[in-house]
Amino acid sequence: MKKSTLWQSVRHIFNEIHLYAGLISGIIVIAVCLSGTIYVYNTEIRESANPELYSVEETGTRKSAEELKLKLESELESKVVGVNWNTDPESSVQFTLKKEEEKGRGTTYYVNPYTGEILGDSGVKTAASEFMGYMFSLHRWLLLDRVEEPMMESMSNRDLGRFINGVATLLFTLGVLTGIVIWFPKKVKNWRQGLKVKWNANWKRVNHDLHNTLAFYSLIFLLIMGATGPFWSFQWYREGWQKTWDTYRDPNAKVEESAKPEPLAFTPGEFTLDEVLEATDEALPYEGYTGFPCLEKTTNQSVSVSIEADFLLGQGQIS
Repeated sequence: MKKSTLWQSVRHIFNEIHLYAGLISGIIVIAVCLSGTIYVYNTEIRESANPELYSVEETGTRKSAEELKLKLESELESKVVGVNWNTDPESSVQFTLKKEEEKGRGTTYYVNPYTGEILGDSGVKTAASEFMGYMFSLHRWLLLDRVEEPMMESMSNRDLGRFINGVATLLFTLGVLTGIVIWFPKKVKNWRQGLKVKWNANWKRVNHDLHNTLAFYSLIFLLIMGATGPFWSFQWYREGWQKTWDTYRDPNAKVEESAKPEPLAFTPGEFTLDEVLEATDEALPYEGYTGFPCLEKTTNQSVSVSIEADFLLGQGQIS
């Protein structure tokens, strides 16, 4: 009987780990990856399904942001607490309003910037918003947050979904790492066999080659997905990576003045939405969505502004 070599023994162990890690995490990872891929196109899907909320006809001159703010606050008897301003002339703009004693984030209204007409609001659920809500829930919590009855006493359903998601992702990463070891052939000279598919072989061999080659060519992407996924599941994992790359900040520690980001160039004092948009355009001259919370006029507050363009996400602060 031929004795197995050390390499064969190690390979067998890694093969078992690879097999069972894949079997346990496979279905969950497929669901998470598929829902995440769909959710990437959240904006595009919502806009395509409900163009009446997002598309407007360019007629005349747009009203100013401050004009629209005052009009909405008067009509709805609420305060504007957030703005999403789109520079596209054929797109609506969004204002989030909240009543004085209202809890939660408020209601977002889609507004025609030329007429001030309210096209709809986030309180009315559409088929697209419901679908994307399910996709987000599946991606983050495996839909367990939608189960009303508590499944465990020690944690909420959302935390349970987050935990299962994290464990599955860690097992997936383990499967990728062990797969790298298994990929290497017994004889180094045969390494090219792991880079191509023998299409004229039987279906088992073709299936094996597809698994080997596709996994090899997508290795970097699989590792990135596997390594970053648990950030949203485990605090210890997130903090561990942050400390490794020296980017960790204690949430309870006071931020030193020197560590605060430089505010965008803006004259301190009372400001209007139009002044904020003007200052933002000067500091971040990109076309796209400008989002910021709307604060009361004051000399002692700053506004955090973000620009979502097709090719970047710019952020800054206006004091």
